[in-house]
Amino acid sequence: MVRTERDGDVLVIIIDNPPVNAASLEVRRGLLQAIGTLQSSADLQAAILIGAGNTFVAGSDLREFGKPLEAPQLPGVIAAIEECVKPVVAALHGAALGGGFELALGCDARVATASTIVGLPEVTLGIIPGAGGTQRVPRRVGVARAIQMVCSGERIASARALELGLIDAIAEGDLRAAAVAHARALGGRKCRIRDAAVPSGDAEEIEAAVQSALRAGKRRPAVIAAIEAVQASARLPIEAGLAQERAAFQELRLSREAFALRHQFFAEREAMKLPQALQASRATPRPVQTVAIIGAGTMGTGIAITVLDAGMEVILLEQDDAALQRGSERIRAHYSSRVASGKLKADKAAANEARLGATTDWKQLRRADLVIEAVFEDMQVKQEVFARIDAYARAGAVLATNTSFLDVDAMAQATSRPQDVLGLHFFSPANVMKLLEVVRGAATAPDVLATGLELAKRLRKQPVVTGNAFGFIGNRIYSAYRKQCEFMLEDGAWPEQVDAALQAFGMAMGPFAVADLTGLDIAWRIRKSQAATRDPQERYVAILDHLCEQGRLGQKTGAGYYTYTEGKRSAATDETVRGIIEQASVARGIVRRVVSAEEIQRRALLAMANEAALLLAEGVASRASDIDVVLVQGYGFPRWEGGPVFWVRQQSADALQAGLDELARCSGSGFVRGDLTVLLDCAR
Repeated sequence: MVRTERDGDVLVIIIDNPPVNAASLEVRRGLLQAIGTLQSSADLQAAILIGAGNTFVAGSDLREFGKPLEAPQLPGVIAAIEECVKPVVAALHGAALGGGFELALGCDARVATASTIVGLPEVTLGIIPGAGGTQRVPRRVGVARAIQMVCSGERIASARALELGLIDAIAEGDLRAAAVAHARALGGRKCRIRDAAVPSGDAEEIEAAVQSALRAGKRRPAVIAAIEAVQASARLPIEAGLAQERAAFQELRLSREAFALRHQFFAEREAMKLPQALQASRATPRPVQTVAIIGAGTMGTGIAITVLDAGMEVILLEQDDAALQRGSERIRAHYSSRVASGKLKADKAAANEARLGATTDWKQLRRADLVIEAVFEDMQVKQEVFARIDAYARAGAVLATNTSFLDVDAMAQATSRPQDVLGLHFFSPANVMKLLEVVRGAATAPDVLATGLELAKRLRKQPVVTGNAFGFIGNRIYSAYRKQCEFMLEDGAWPEQVDAALQAFGMAMGPFAVADLTGLDIAWRIRKSQAATRDPQERYVAILDHLCEQGRLGQKTGAGYYTYTEGKRSAATDETVRGIIEQASVARGIVRRVVSAEEIQRRALLAMANEAALLLAEGVASRASDIDVVLVQGYGFPRWEGGPVFWVRQQSADALQAGLDELARCSGSGFVRGDLTVLLDCAR
C-alpha cells in the first residue's frame, strides 16, 4: 500500500490504498518504513508524500476506530516525519481530510493542486482529530479560526487554504514535479509547524467562536472536547497538548455516539449501491443530460434548481402561461437571492438560468433523457400526466414520478413502457433536502434503477432504494411514529409535551410542530383517501380531523395544534385544542393520565422500529441500514443516535419484547407486530 521511487536525490513515497488511500495499519507501517529509508540513505536529501489515484489521503480507516488500535498509530508516523533530519513535503490532490490532513500538517511543507480540499471532519463523526490537528492548525490560523474549522468539520478549498497558511503552494502544472522542486528548494531545512507559537488572539473573538461552535454543534461531547483541545494549544507545550488531544480522541472513539455516527457514515455509502439482488446485473445507467420537469410549483421548481445546479439542462413544462411564469420567476428569484447573499457568483447563476427552458409545449419532451412529473398528489391526475408523457417522450427516456406515497406501478400502467418508470421522491424543499428515495416498481428495469442512483449522485443527494409500497420507507415509518404520538394525546399527553420529549431525545422537531409546519390538510387528505379501506376496529385518533374541520390547518392559517402570532408559535396548546383532545379521550373511554417523557420517547422509538421490521420483512427496504439513512436524512432523526435500527441494536432483547408488548396494548386493534430480530442482523 506504500511504495517508493527515486527522483534523483528526492524519495517519492506513494500511498496506494484505493479507493481513498485511507491511512490504515498497512499504510502506516509502509510510511514508517519509507521514512526510515529516507533517514538512512546518504544520497537522499528530502522526500515527498503523494497519493496514487484520485486523492491524497481522504482520512483514516474508520473501520479500525471501534477496535483496539494497533501500532504504529498515526501520531507515531507523524512524529517520525517530524523527527527525521530531512524534510518531507506533502503533495496534495483530491481530498486531504481528517488523518490525511493531519499527516500533511506533520510534514515540512504542503503543495496542492488548485482543486484540492482540506479539512478536519472528525467532529461530525463524534470524535476529535487525534493526530495533532487541534494543535497544529491553531499554530497556522489562530485559536478562533481553528475552533470554527475543527468544530464545523469545514472543508476548505486550496486557494483559501493558501491564504490561511494551511498549505504553502499551489502547483502550476504537474503536482509531483512541483512537490519535488519544493522539496529540493528547502535545501535540507526542516520547517515543522509544531515549532511555531500559537498566534495571540483576541479574547472576545475566541469566545464568540466558542459560543458559535457550541450552538451549531448542539453542545455534543465531541464539540466540547474539540474546543478544549484547541484552546489548550495556546497554553500548553505541544507535547502536553498532543497528549490531551489523544486522550480525548481515545475516549470519544469508543463512545456510543461515535459508533452511531460511524454506523450512519457507512450506511450512507452502502445506500449508494444497488440492492444486493440487482448487483449481479451490472446495470449501466442511461445517459442523462436533459431533464424535463412537469409542474412548476414549489416542488417542481425546487427539483429544477437542483438539476440546474448539477449542470444539466431543464425543460420546465406547465399547463398554462401564468403557472409557467410563476415557476420561472421563482427560479430566477432563487438565483438572485443566492447572488445577493454572496453564496453564488453572478456568472454561475446566469449559466444555470441559461440552461432553463420554460414551455407549455408537450412536444418538447422529445428532447428529454429523463422526465419527472411533479404535479398534484392525486392518482387520477398523475395517471393522466403519465399517459401524455408516454405519447411524447422519446423511446428509452426514463420516466419518473415525484410522488411521496402513491402507487408507482399504477402510474407505470398508464404507459406502454412500465420498465422505464420509477419513483424519485424528493423531499421539500427539493433544492435543500439531501434525501432522495429511488422507488423500484414491479417492472422497473435494472438500468433505470441504476440511472436513478447515478442521478442522485450527480445532484449531490443521498439516494436510498425502496420498494413500491404506500409511503415507501420514510413516510410509512413516520406515519406509524405520528400515529403512536396521537395515541399518547388520547392517553393523557399534550402536544407540547410530546414535542418537547422527542426534541430532548434529539429529533429536529416534534411531530405536532412538524404537522403544523407542513400543513394538517395534507395528512387529512391522505386519511380521507384511506377511509373506505380502514378497519373499523382499528384505533383511529380523529383529533387532527376535528382541527381541520375548524379551519386549523397549521401555520398557514395561524392555528393548528398550536397558535401562531406574527410567525411566533405559542408555547402551549390553547383551550380549543385541549378541549378537542379531552373529548377524544372521553369518546375512547380513556381516563387521562400523566405520560412521562421517557414513555413518550420509548413508545415513539418502538413504533418506528416495529414498522422498520415490517418494511424489511416485506422487502420494501433492501437493507436495514437504509432505514436509518432515510430517517436521519429526511425526517430529523438525530444523526448521533444512528437511526431506529441502530437504536434497536443497543437495547436488550428483554427490553425490546417488553416494549413491543406495551406498544401492542397501547395501540389496540389494528396493530401489526413486527419481528425485531430481522433488524439485529448487521449484515442486512
